[in-house]
Amino acid sequence: MYKLLLRPILFCFDPEKVHYFTFSLVKFISKIPFVTSIINAIYVVEDKRLEREVFGLKFKNPVGLAAGFDKDAKLFNELSDFGFGFIEIGTLTPKPQDGNPKKRLFRLKSDSAIINRMGFNNGGVEAAIVRLKENKGVLIGGNIGKNKVTPNENATDDYVICFNALYDYVDYFVVNVSSPNTPNLRELQEKEPLTKLLQTLQDLNNIKVKAKPILLKIAPDLTNEQLLDIIDIVNETKIAGVIATNTTISRDGLTSENKVEVGGLSGKPLTKRSTEVIRFLSEKSNKSFPIIGVGGIHTADDAIEKLNAGASLVQLYTGFIYEGPQLIKDINKKILKAH
Repeated sequence: MYKLLLRPILFCFDPEKVHYFTFSLVKFISKIPFVTSIINAIYVVEDKRLEREVFGLKFKNPVGLAAGFDKDAKLFNELSDFGFGFIEIGTLTPKPQDGNPKKRLFRLKSDSAIINRMGFNNGGVEAAIVRLKENKGVLIGGNIGKNKVTPNENATDDYVICFNALYDYVDYFVVNVSSPNTPNLRELQEKEPLTKLLQTLQDLNNIKVKAKPILLKIAPDLTNEQLLDIIDIVNETKIAGVIATNTTISRDGLTSENKVEVGGLSGKPLTKRSTEVIRFLSEKSNKSFPIIGVGGIHTADDAIEKLNAGASLVQLYTGFIYEGPQLIKDINKKILKAH
């Protein structure tokens, strides 16, 4: 129904406006009696064989929603009704910020892709916490970043603020240093500043009553040498794992007019590269840490490929926009079929 009826209509309008309209629509229909039960009946696959225990957390299934979709934690309860095993909110920053000037979100229909240069637009971590207090049992990841105005030498302070503020309200953390849309942010992926940042957060984590998993989200544009550095850093700081991958700055093989737009590319063009990164990290680290696979998952087979390459869990973003909630169901059913 989504691909035949809804998507053609939604894709006629500006992507960012459609995003907010869809949020309002889902929020509205979820309040109608029995609608949630109907959505559950259509899309949710419940089976003990889908459960995964990863970095000490129990996931009801391995298919999650990637960060960037529900940046401000406004729809995580409703989105979980479509069958997601977990929802990652953010990227959140200490202070609210508008992000980059509009227009900043572009569909590349012929490539089944999206380019965004949103720039960590969000209402700030404190505003998100108010909504996270209404969590109805959804497993939540908190993706954290720095404010645009914060210089890189003070970036750790921003991550610490977000970590401390969110600690009681999320199940795991994701350190985002890989978005291409905040000036100089990717410089924090270099070995020295990244080790310092992650070690600071891990030291903070270890003095809490119960440490929470901290993951690092990396770019698909890293070289093999840089990926080997990432393995060293994960093992040295003893963080819980890696999310591979964020959006790419590559434009190889694109056919859409919008390919000239600046920003991070997500969707089908990323499928192969993100899987390569997962496989490389898994093999070179001897599977010493869990990996969440994300990037270009548009079919159940795409998800299975990432799991076979070494991912413990997968996340959807652009595939969810193009394929709709049926994709979550298809992946979970395919996993069960493979059992």
